[in-house]
Amino acid sequence: MKLRGQHIAAGDLLRHTRSRTYARRVRVADRIDRLLETVGLDERPRSPVRGAHLTARVGVALGICFGICFVTGLLSHWIQHPPGWFWWPTQPSWLYRFTQGLHVTTGVAAIPLLLVKLGTVYPKLFARPRIGSPVRLLERASITVLVVAAIFQLFTGLLNIAQWYPWTFFFTTTHYATAWIAIGAILVHIAVKLPVIRRALGEPLDAPETPPDGSPAPAPTRPDHVGALTRRTVLRSTWAITGLAAVAVVGQSLPFARWISFLAPRSGEGPQGLPVNRTAQQANITDGVRGADYRLTLAVAGRETPLTLDDLRAMPQTTRELPIACVEGWSASATWTGVRLRDLLARAGHRGGRDTRMVSLDRGLYGVSVLPANFADADDTLIALRLNDEELNLDHGFPCRLIAPNRPGVLQTKWLSRIEVL
Repeated sequence: MKLRGQHIAAGDLLRHTRSRTYARRVRVADRIDRLLETVGLDERPRSPVRGAHLTARVGVALGICFGICFVTGLLSHWIQHPPGWFWWPTQPSWLYRFTQGLHVTTGVAAIPLLLVKLGTVYPKLFARPRIGSPVRLLERASITVLVVAAIFQLFTGLLNIAQWYPWTFFFTTTHYATAWIAIGAILVHIAVKLPVIRRALGEPLDAPETPPDGSPAPAPTRPDHVGALTRRTVLRSTWAITGLAAVAVVGQSLPFARWISFLAPRSGEGPQGLPVNRTAQQANITDGVRGADYRLTLAVAGRETPLTLDDLRAMPQTTRELPIACVEGWSASATWTGVRLRDLLARAGHRGGRDTRMVSLDRGLYGVSVLPANFADADDTLIALRLNDEELNLDHGFPCRLIAPNRPGVLQTKWLSRIEVL
């Protein structure tokens, strides 16, 4: 057999072919190494975009976002499902609008931060030994729980903003329980990695990576193929993408910024200039509520007082500018006109100081809500009949609805049929 004019044996040809295949594999492996190093997944300590210096800085921002989400999420959950000791003020009326908007905006901003952090530490998640010392076992267990819980929280929270629920569990309680797991894993992770974090934050971003044992950083083993990609470039890009993610949704909480929030699912549009989460059709509410047989029943001290819509209209009317803010992060201000709840209850003989149950014609999950005593007695709590100088649209709760300051929209009960003093 001839190769390039030479006679070679079959065994020589096999060895020659193997050597050429090996050379190709080496070239491919080298290209993969360069690509991994470029995107920050090369495990060698000399990679300019990987290591504690970058990871710690991104981790601080991610920790701040998760901390804000945790605190504001607790508030939102406790307002909707209040424990006996919890108290929430009626003023300022925009406070829940602010806390829940902050919750959703920081949650969305945390998504690119989490992706970058996972990208910088990805190889270490599979580094050997798998178990090692008890401290290492604790660290790896906390990281596993943290990664899973963080991804779950951000993924389900993002779908909740869009009101898409491709699961069977109840989002609110599951999200609340997982938040405790995530924040616990974060605290364990910080405690284990605190020496590394302090050292990394105390050194310049471009400082050579120090091995875990504190020995001098190894010299580069091969030329730098990354070129312009540095830690500073990655960090600046991370801040830019994070800011863009926040801007993309913050407009649904800040109406003046609505025009730049290109990913906000609530634009502010809807009947009478106000968005709607649950329509009358979804709640099985028909135009039949416009009939003369509609009654709003007041139940006070064992006595029931039925009121027609004309009775409500004949009472002194109060107008208030109040925001309506939903757990998905969107909010909007509107002008509401109706009867103050405390005046309505006083007509039935109630003097205040008690919680009130609001019952809707809607038989859905939030067809019943409990209004704490301080809200029932507040000057701004209305049984609204009009919205933005028009009779309530059916989707907004006609014949009448609750509108109270500083409350989640899901608790602003629409299509009221009964009010009970507890």
